[in-house]
Amino acid sequence: MAFSLNDARIGVVGLGYVGLPLAVECGKRYATIGLDINAERIAELESGVDRSLEVEPAELRSATGLRYTTCPEDLSGCNVYIVTVPTPIDAYRRPDLTPLVKSSETVGRTLKPGDIVIYESTVYPGATEEVCVPILEAESGLVYNRDFFCGYSPERVNPGDKEHRVSTIRKVTSGSTPETADFVDALYRTVVTAGTHKASSIRVAEAAKVIENTQRDVNIALINELAILFHKLGLDTIEVLEAAGSKWNFLPFRPGLVGGHCIGVDPYYLTHKAQEIGYHPEIILAGRHINDHMGEYVAGRVVKLMTQRRIHVAQSNILVLGLSFKENCPDIRNTRVTDIIHELQSYNARVDVHDPWANPDETLAEYGIELRSGLQAGHYDAVILAVGHHQFRDMGADAIRALAKPGAVLFDVKGILPADLVDGRL
Repeated sequence: MAFSLNDARIGVVGLGYVGLPLAVECGKRYATIGLDINAERIAELESGVDRSLEVEPAELRSATGLRYTTCPEDLSGCNVYIVTVPTPIDAYRRPDLTPLVKSSETVGRTLKPGDIVIYESTVYPGATEEVCVPILEAESGLVYNRDFFCGYSPERVNPGDKEHRVSTIRKVTSGSTPETADFVDALYRTVVTAGTHKASSIRVAEAAKVIENTQRDVNIALINELAILFHKLGLDTIEVLEAAGSKWNFLPFRPGLVGGHCIGVDPYYLTHKAQEIGYHPEIILAGRHINDHMGEYVAGRVVKLMTQRRIHVAQSNILVLGLSFKENCPDIRNTRVTDIIHELQSYNARVDVHDPWANPDETLAEYGIELRSGLQAGHYDAVILAVGHHQFRDMGADAIRALAKPGAVLFDVKGILPADLVDGRL
């Protein structure tokens, strides 16, 4: 490295749920360029609006050193690049590294001797040095760990969480050389008040990130399987969990749909790498199988309840309340509520979806789902409370039932309503 921390000029590549909050924190202390390929996103941020609702307008204004751009050439003055692009999976549940590859190409074209590239995107152990570094070398003509250096500091953003923010969540850091590791750690300590944990290598940091969400995924899968079992035994799952939770070391997981950009995706990065080296990860894949089919299970429960009440499912009107992958958040990435919708539509049911948080344009573009705003009272044969937005909690069971016909089915996926006021819940 040919510069000190005081000379850092930062380029953040990707201004989504992860990149924007980080760019804002960096922009309070350093000259920072925020790059995103979405021109509409950049225009909104320049006007002081964050549609993801992660950063308030006043906080955007406080980042006086931050400038937004869609032009990669604007990164030329930077010496530290932080890549925060998505790492999704494809239709076959395989890692899709396209955004990571494209951003590495972009950074590689502007890379100079002494520069540092830090990756935050969730990947499998080894991806940074096996996939990204060769691209950086090819595009720049520079040599890794001689001319430029890399770090990895996995994101820990929790969309919609106003308490656990970038600056208040302890950050794992790492670097490709001891000197680089020290620099990366020191850099993040200037913007993360919660402190850092410096890993011994990039691969350790990569592995630490991917198992954070894999662990949660497996735990939720266990509770989902228990919910299926307890329903067959005639037991209320939430009641059982509350009783078990009276012990101090019982983990408070709840059944539900597992979507979003992390928990429902990251385990496939780990299983991909495991299978690449000839190991079949049984528990991880079993958990993924259970969680990936919970939407179909919920739809099946609703169809059975309707049939028991002699409500014809075909041509019925069903309302799904909530589409985003979690409560009080507009993030619709990898939402598994769509599994419920598609399964019900396979029975030729007419499904309306209402979500006061989700962006209608994004929902239509991503899933072809047109959100309903005004809801007609007494219209629905079944109502599924799929996401626990505070608006639905505030409505309560009576107001939600008022949207349905007499004798209609009310199913509570999230368990936010009293058990005796709903017809079924996980």
